[in-house]
Amino acid sequence: MAITKERKQRLIAQYQELLERSRGVVLAAYSGLTVRELEELRRKARELGAEFHVVQNRLAKRAFAQAGLPVPEEALTGTTAIGFGGDDPLALVKMVVEASRQSEFVRVKGGLLDGQLYGARQIEALAELPPLPVLQARLLGLLQAPAGRLAGVLAGSVRQLMSVVKAYAESGAPA
Repeated sequence: MAITKERKQRLIAQYQELLERSRGVVLAAYSGLTVRELEELRRKARELGAEFHVVQNRLAKRAFAQAGLPVPEEALTGTTAIGFGGDDPLALVKMVVEASRQSEFVRVKGGLLDGQLYGARQIEALAELPPLPVLQARLLGLLQAPAGRLAGVLAGSVRQLMSVVKAYAESGAPA
């Protein structure tokens, strides 16, 4: 059954809006997945505040172009599903990569994070990163460490100065 021209335009507009709203997208091949497995991927994506759609390559190419994003030509071949990330695109990346490890029918094709195209291997490497809150905590720890050391040095210097003043006062030396 062919899709009408109006339906295609609505799909392109929907994909374009999802692309513009998303901080990252992951493209995957899904050939051989059952409907139940595909629905499970969609459910997991929703739990992450993301969406997972099976797309027509030609319509997806138009949506990427209309959104002003680079078109991942090599990733838009064969069967294609796109995960549109929400606030934490790395969580979506991890979910899709994990699905590709658990199922021989899911294969990561590439992705787009903050307007930058990434290949399949780069996306899989991103999945190895710790979650965003952990990265933020590590960065905060790195930023706080020098301040803590500086406070320790200053406190030590003040203690030493006070010890000298105390010793001088106790010695009874004239001022």
